[in-house]
Amino acid sequence: MASPALLIKRLLVGRPFRSDRLRHTLLPKRVALPVFASDALSSVAYAPDEILLTLSLAGAVGFTYSPWVAVAVAVVMLTVVASYRQNVYAYTSGGGDYEVATVNLGPRFGVGVAAALLVDYVLTVSVSVSSGVANLGSVVPFVATHKVTIAVLAVAALTAMNLRGVRESGTVFSIPTYGFLIVIFGMLLTGVVRLVVLGHDLRAPSADLVVAPEAADLTGVAFVFLLLRAFSSGCAALTGVEAVANGVPAFRPPKSRNAATTLLLLGALAIAMLLGIVALARATGLQFVERPEQIVAAPPGYTQKTVTTQLGEAVFGGGPLLYVVAAATALILFLAANTAFTGFPVLGSILAQARYLPRQLHTRGDRLAFSNGILFLAAFATVLIVAFQAEVTRLIQLYIVGVFVSFTLSQTGMVRHWNRLLRTHRDPLRRRRMMRSRAINLFGAALTGAVLVVVLVTKFTHGAWISLVAMAVLYLLMLGIRGHYDRVARELAPADSPSVLPARNHAVVLVSTVHLPTLRALAYAQATRPDTLTAVTVNVDDADTRAVQAEWERRAIPVPLTIVDSPYREITGPIVEFVKSIRRESPRDVVTVFIPEYVVGHWWEHLLHNQSALRIKARLLFEPGVMVTSVPWQLASSENRDLARFDRRMMRGPTRGPRAGEASSKS
Repeated sequence: MASPALLIKRLLVGRPFRSDRLRHTLLPKRVALPVFASDALSSVAYAPDEILLTLSLAGAVGFTYSPWVAVAVAVVMLTVVASYRQNVYAYTSGGGDYEVATVNLGPRFGVGVAAALLVDYVLTVSVSVSSGVANLGSVVPFVATHKVTIAVLAVAALTAMNLRGVRESGTVFSIPTYGFLIVIFGMLLTGVVRLVVLGHDLRAPSADLVVAPEAADLTGVAFVFLLLRAFSSGCAALTGVEAVANGVPAFRPPKSRNAATTLLLLGALAIAMLLGIVALARATGLQFVERPEQIVAAPPGYTQKTVTTQLGEAVFGGGPLLYVVAAATALILFLAANTAFTGFPVLGSILAQARYLPRQLHTRGDRLAFSNGILFLAAFATVLIVAFQAEVTRLIQLYIVGVFVSFTLSQTGMVRHWNRLLRTHRDPLRRRRMMRSRAINLFGAALTGAVLVVVLVTKFTHGAWISLVAMAVLYLLMLGIRGHYDRVARELAPADSPSVLPARNHAVVLVSTVHLPTLRALAYAQATRPDTLTAVTVNVDDADTRAVQAEWERRAIPVPLTIVDSPYREITGPIVEFVKSIRRESPRDVVTVFIPEYVVGHWWEHLLHNQSALRIKARLLFEPGVMVTSVPWQLASSENRDLARFDRRMMRGPTRGPRAGEASSKS
């Protein structure tokens, strides 16, 4: 009978897949586009907001520069897309920026890129979900007042869907992603037709508000700095572009060609939507401010709506289509986090395989998804959402630093990649292709490096320093984990010389009372034919010790019984000291300690039995030359144990409970 927990898991996650089903999870382009591009596509729902609210610090005049800022962002995106198309042809294993930097710049640079990407994936989930709540809250007041709770529930839902596996979640995400594209392009086309063809005067709800500048003398260097800050905020539209390069293994063959095509579609769609939204915002007089106090004489109860919601109201009025725009935008933003749920676990698995992260992140779960990575990502994103109260403007300041670090290092690595190949290839046609690719990557490295500098300068005091600290901590942590695994590997490496066998084996059987488990342990110890064999009991209570000694003599057990005094009624210390005394007399010998243990069937029975045995085992494992062997005795309650369920728990990872015949050693 399956447990309630297992039934709930199967309901949420589904039935487990065999490992040979992995090839069936590969994605065609029509499914890969929403899976890997939803982040980049959905970012146009908050990138225009960030451009406008930054420009609002200069007052209404600042909005006139928004189209130029959007064009600058589009140029950067076009460059990044062209650069990553070279990446997906050169590196198809799924390591993406991490693999490119590691192979061409060295492991330390690769770890730096990985730290930046992991932080950025967590922020992708936090920003996307929080922005989705904000858009939905623009038309549903209940959502606005409970945004943190709804954001956390959205992360939980995404986690459950991704735990079901890539293909199923990809199918789920296809409909809302394509629906969002239809709604946004439909809104833009309708707006153009009404403005240009029909000559309608479309006005956004905020068009007639008076926006005061933050400072009256915002000119010269200060105004240029403001434009650069607006540009760096708008570059949030580029997040998620690298996800396609990281997800090449999930594409159907030919993997590189399908990934490159998906990347091109992603760039074209994102650029078109970004420029269209900003242009329509200018045409409708839309205004979006950073601080409510910038609005002079705001109407009573005025609440600022997001840019897409305001455009939907300007184009479609307050009817059902407005709610369609808000719902489609909110849904794509919720689901955009799927890009991170796809990329984070894969990158975590690669890093775990390279011993930079715990090995548990390398294994796949029941549904062939990297379940541990998915759960880690969900936990960290939830912490950020709660800590920043799902405020997009606060979270966005932490954003995009990591992605531009990875952009710059990846493109620099690609330049070295092409330089290395050009030194060995002589075919003129291939060399021309390589030189063209190198030129694209070189321009991409220069441009993304310049943008990274702009982002750091304009956002550092607004929260970017938090991302830098997180990346630095994660970088040092991964180096520490790799150092630990390397030290363990060196310690466990066998020497070239033959192993020196121990001179003798001294067996010690622990005795608390003379009962069946003790007699079995004695028999098993005798069967191993040790050089010496002794039974040891600790004298905690004189009466109990005399009873054990009398029963020992009555049964005429042919093994000497050693009684160790314990003036302070402690068991573990005297036994450890007794074992160490044997080792001191014969350092080349080994000591095998046999411990009788009960095998019980109920969880509460573990609290009543084996506690002393567990403490003794835990202490003896640290003693060199001491082997610890558990001798199990199955109680009647263990006969009703659901062993199939127990096996499933053991396969999922470490679990508490009996392990018959368990043997541990420390030599």
